Amino acid sequence: MSQIITQLSEISHQYDALFVDLWGCVHNGVRAFEPANQALIAYRKTGGKVVLVTNSPRPRSGVEHQLREFGVSDDAWDTIATSGDSARSAMFQGVVGQNVYFIGTEAELPFFEPLKLLDNPISINRVPVDQAEGIVCTGLGPDESPEDYKPQLMMAKQMGLKFLCANPDIVVDRGHKREWCAGAVAQMYSEMGGESLYFGKPHPPIYDLARRRLAALGKPVADDRILAIGDGIHTDIQGAVGEDIDSLFISGGLAARETQTTDQPDPAALDEYLTKMQFHPTYSIGFLR
Repeated sequence: MSQIITQLSEISHQYDALFVDLWGCVHNGVRAFEPANQALIAYRKTGGKVVLVTNSPRPRSGVEHQLREFGVSDDAWDTIATSGDSARSAMFQGVVGQNVYFIGTEAELPFFEPLKLLDNPISINRVPVDQAEGIVCTGLGPDESPEDYKPQLMMAKQMGLKFLCANPDIVVDRGHKREWCAGAVAQMYSEMGGESLYFGKPHPPIYDLARRRLAALGKPVADDRILAIGDGIHTDIQGAVGEDIDSLFISGGLAARETQTTDQPDPAALDEYLTKMQFHPTYSIGFLR
């Protein structure tokens, strides 16, 4: 059973670093959660390091700009690891070829900006699906669904194209509106029999990146001194379990209804939900504070 806590400070002294999810934990896609802001600021004042680990398909610089727009304090975090950065690195190393069919929005086009951190990155061309060597998906527009791309995906599957998924999330809540993410398209492609490649949570590449970003801050941190925080049971919590690090589940995010969370989760509903999902985080809390 997951231990329910009322605030981060009850357990934070046990950890030297936090891997913190963004959507549903630190902000809702529109504005920052001020209690989360203050909790992370307080933790950093004790000497702890905060790595924001997000399935955003955007580069780190794009996420940083977005955080300021939402009102997330610069004092609440130390560094950022994004699924986008991990996926971009693989793309520029040719994992889905040079000519790619792109599924995403205009706001996500910076994904294709040259990556200077690699030696001899390949150049990437965006082409129609019938001319592509692979697919790159960063997400969908607010009014789009995976079904909109079924014809293109069927052709891609017949062509044997690999699908690079820059954001494994299935859905995300932007304010009060639930939207589809790239993970939903990748899931549909896999169900068709296609091959999908993932780089964000719960998959290892983003945790490797997060550890590298943490080490770059100047102090190595053992896994048993890292706490992962997030509201996605199949991303944040499953990823933490896979990496053998402790986790804090934010029940008031994606699973607010299932866990009957208003301020805090209902213990019985939380236990029923976690048992059904077959993942048991170390701790749970209604909202990060």
